[in-house]
Amino acid sequence: MTPLHPVDPKADFPRLEEGVLARWRERDVFAESLRRRREAPVWSFNEGPPFPNAAPGVHHVLARVFKDIFSRYRTMTGHYVERKGGWDCHGLPVELALEAELGFKSKDDIEQFGIAEFNARCRAKVGSHIAEFNAMTERIGYWVDLDDAYRTMDTSYVESVWWALKEIHSRGLLYERLKVVPYCPRDQVTLSSHELGQPGVYQDVLDPSVYVVFPSERGQLLVWTTTPWTLVSNAAVAVDPDLIYVRTTDGYILAEALLERVLGPEAEVAERFPGRDLEELRYEPPFDFIPGTEYGPKGHTVVLGDFVTADAGTGLVHTAIAFGEDDFRLGEQYGLNVVNPVRPDGTYDERIGPYAGRWVKDADPDLIEDLRARGRLFRAESYEHSYPHCWRCREPLIYMAVSSWFVSTTKIRERMLDLNQQIRWVPEHVKDGQFGRWLENTRDWSISRNRFWGSPIPVWRSDDPAYPRIDVYGSLDELERDFGVRPDNLHRPFIDELTRPNPDDPTGRSTMRRVTDVLDCWFESGSMSFAQVHYPFDNQEWFERHYPGDFIVEYIGQTRGWFYTLHVLATALFDRPAFKTCLAHGIVLGDDGQKMSKRLRNYPDPEAMFETHGADAMR
Repeated sequence: MTPLHPVDPKADFPRLEEGVLARWRERDVFAESLRRRREAPVWSFNEGPPFPNAAPGVHHVLARVFKDIFSRYRTMTGHYVERKGGWDCHGLPVELALEAELGFKSKDDIEQFGIAEFNARCRAKVGSHIAEFNAMTERIGYWVDLDDAYRTMDTSYVESVWWALKEIHSRGLLYERLKVVPYCPRDQVTLSSHELGQPGVYQDVLDPSVYVVFPSERGQLLVWTTTPWTLVSNAAVAVDPDLIYVRTTDGYILAEALLERVLGPEAEVAERFPGRDLEELRYEPPFDFIPGTEYGPKGHTVVLGDFVTADAGTGLVHTAIAFGEDDFRLGEQYGLNVVNPVRPDGTYDERIGPYAGRWVKDADPDLIEDLRARGRLFRAESYEHSYPHCWRCREPLIYMAVSSWFVSTTKIRERMLDLNQQIRWVPEHVKDGQFGRWLENTRDWSISRNRFWGSPIPVWRSDDPAYPRIDVYGSLDELERDFGVRPDNLHRPFIDELTRPNPDDPTGRSTMRRVTDVLDCWFESGSMSFAQVHYPFDNQEWFERHYPGDFIVEYIGQTRGWFYTLHVLATALFDRPAFKTCLAHGIVLGDDGQKMSKRLRNYPDPEAMFETHGADAMR
């Protein structure tokens, strides 16, 4: 008989696991499992790229275990399952982490420090955390190819992203426009609509609301706003053309439906009329920092707006063209100029006199007291509401007119909805629920970020408006053709140094210069299906065999993130879904009841968990 090995009555599971891992390494078991299936039918798995801007947490184990389970299962059912790892390397989270280490407070600090050195440190920071993720990945037994992992910061990946953007441009889906968008003054960056869908973006806050008197020849316009800081740039007052308004015996003008709520039951009506009767009525604005002439002939007049209701306020809406979507649209309709007295860092500029240099939301109390002192404040209240905050730095956002580049997702909305029906969603209700409803309400995607560590937008523009020209580049070959060099570093500031004379300028004085923005890192992760293999420059046959992917999995919040951007680019570029089956799993909460996140650090050290309980217990 073969003697049995002695069994320790107190099993040390972490040590047993390490023994298994050592045997897998010695025998190259993962690679052997692939070799034995080389000629088998392909089952295409796509790895959603983790963001290694910090050390991994225990919540990263969940998605990686799902990925491992299904890939191993499909291998055992006789399929060839390549598992190419990947890393989401660019973006503001890396910049913010480095800013904190360097003690920086704003973008100005980065520019003074030097973009080249800052980006070099961003690259190094990402690299250091990739090593930590690799160690955790091996420790939990997740079989994935980390030796040939794609990285969104690599030149080959960026080139594929550039190709995608040029294709989108050639199909009429890329445009630049001044538009009111969610904006983070702290990071000085716009946010796309799907970023507002990230968990924790909306927080309950207490903000002021004010009823302000705007004198006019017809009476005292009683105007309501929940953003007192925008009153310094009031351009117009909007009313509903069909709503009935009243002038009271003491001269206040407001919607009849709100009369008792605002003025009480004792208010007496002297006159009734539809809102359209107020159109073009001139009034005195609450502040005189910006003359009405700057807005054009219709500045500081009453205009008609279809968004005005009698649900709240007074039925007269303060309109500041640069700080609201409806305001901006109304300004276009009436030919009102966009006047923005707020600097990129969220402070007032010199036009706003004593408030110059103040963070706009901090100025609310003083602005309210100013109105009160001049007899222009009718009432001030506080109200609790859900307000968006930056999902990166958690500072309050403002809505502001910013020039940005957009992908016109609204043009392909119906096709995105059609293609969604070809996808198998687990749970099934996500298809027409969380994901389907998001597609139904999609807005054009703001893809440009005025930052540093990211894929540069490959657009060069003439610096002379008299000779306008825009060139969009989709490859290194095109870049070399026009600029005579083939750069090996596509990041800022090196790519910004490529200039050439404007071919459309007969004087020879204007120059083609790259727009300084970088791409939203979600555009990069959404390019994963093709950019991971440098398509279309290489691996065309491989891509056709593996696209759409048979399976992807991430947590449910990616319906507004990776799942969404994959779907947008798949629709725009290939008119196909990017994936056939998507599993959207739940989230792991920390002891504080919030989603575990690298930002909050509200999770235990995974290495300590492995040492105490073992990786299998966590799986």
